[in-house]
Amino acid sequence: MSSRLVWDRDGRDWPNREASRFVNAAGFRWHVQQMGHGPVLLLVHGTGASTHSWRGLMPLLAKEFTVLAPDLPGHGFTDTPPPHRLSLPGMAWALNELLHELGVRPLLVCGHSAGAAILIRMCQDGRIAPRALVSLNGALLPLRGVPGQVFSPVAKMLVSLPMVPQLFAWRAGDRKLIDGLLRGTGSSIDPEGAEFYGRLIRSPAHVGAALAMMANWDLRPLERDLPRLHTHLVLVTGSNDKTISPDESLRVHALVPSAMLMALPGLGHLAHEERPDLVADIILRLAEVDAVA
Repeated sequence: MSSRLVWDRDGRDWPNREASRFVNAAGFRWHVQQMGHGPVLLLVHGTGASTHSWRGLMPLLAKEFTVLAPDLPGHGFTDTPPPHRLSLPGMAWALNELLHELGVRPLLVCGHSAGAAILIRMCQDGRIAPRALVSLNGALLPLRGVPGQVFSPVAKMLVSLPMVPQLFAWRAGDRKLIDGLLRGTGSSIDPEGAEFYGRLIRSPAHVGAALAMMANWDLRPLERDLPRLHTHLVLVTGSNDKTISPDESLRVHALVPSAMLMALPGLGHLAHEERPDLVADIILRLAEVDAVA
């Protein structure tokens, strides 16, 4: 079993492959997809995912935007940096270096789950200044109660055991494991999407990076700074999200009262993969309103 995904083998049928290229920034090589024309819209996936998660959404948005979507550090086909760079500040810094290398300034940004947290951190640090930030089932606040007390220590312990990513990747050869993980998000994903998630999880390097990201994640500074967020925030939430409770958006709204709340009835944590048309419509309508304003 190869530790890393190989583009010429594992990426031979990658979604939107014709939009892919590789870029050196922040000291390592990134896999980036870009398509369309117009103002720049940046898409940032969540922990354990990759550009494949935007496979249905990117072409819809590319009708009005230059859509940019990278694989996050250590994910998919992007190289893995040193472990400390897999923290929230480290990810924000590295992504900013990529944008600088590409010479782009996003007009709008959209992040899924932990990707939304990265974008908010970039806004809070003055690295980007988009007109609006769309959070898709954003993982923006620390876990509460017992899960919050044990999650990071357990992730740190798993990362310290070199065989864990290999064991997990080996177990991912069983399609039932992949199907169970996806069902746990509350989303119904098509077989193509499930296959790409399986391909990612069968890569020990990808699994290791996702675990390291979780081990280094600390959302307390983000929560502290949320009331000072000046970027227009749109909180899009799937009502059937089993990963991040829909109630979390209400907690975020209490900290950022100016944020817009939008619900997607019946959709789960991977709502943008279930109904990319609905998410595209939200973003495109937001762009129209922003242009008029």
